[in-house]
Amino acid sequence: MPDPTVRLTDAIIMEQIAIGSHVVDLGCGDGRLLRRLQDEMNCSVLGVELDLARIAGSIRNGVPVIQADLDRGVAEIPDNAFDFAVLSQTLQQVRQPKAVLDEMLRVARRALVVVPNFGHWRVRLQVARQGRAPVTESLPYEWYNTPNLHFMSMYDFRDLAATLNFRIVKESPIIKGHAVDRAWAANLRADSAMYVLERPESRA
Repeated sequence: MPDPTVRLTDAIIMEQIAIGSHVVDLGCGDGRLLRRLQDEMNCSVLGVELDLARIAGSIRNGVPVIQADLDRGVAEIPDNAFDFAVLSQTLQQVRQPKAVLDEMLRVARRALVVVPNFGHWRVRLQVARQGRAPVTESLPYEWYNTPNLHFMSMYDFRDLAATLNFRIVKESPIIKGHAVDRAWAANLRADSAMYVLERPESRA
């Protein structure tokens, strides 16, 4: 099922990337974001994808791509080879989120991560009222066909970043189709959130 926030998340990610940057997209799908970064921002790009059909889509989009399982790392990519590593709506689907985040900040100076927020009030309300796994516009899956393996709130992601000793350079809650820098009760109101991460030693 396609991600209903694709255009929004792509636009939010692109706002964080400087023209001419080197960008790797982990879980790049059909390469749509990387194609835009190439064409509109003159970026040098590389996609990483496991699914063969999606790899074929990236190739059709003119995006260089390698096949890899993110849970096993991307050892073929050297340290600090990229300015930005992107992981959009994928962290909750991998088996080893901590290892994947650590790998992102091995191969790139900064990590751009977009994750769903399972702390949203609609999710909480559905669980409380119906006693069932929630289905919302931003989480449009039944329990038996969801690709999501892990369920996190914004608070949980902040705790994970702290555990890994990563600095959150920017946190943008996504509320009603708009990314904001600050919002009251963001963990209750945000469908998802975008984070810019770096290692403390990467600070200019």
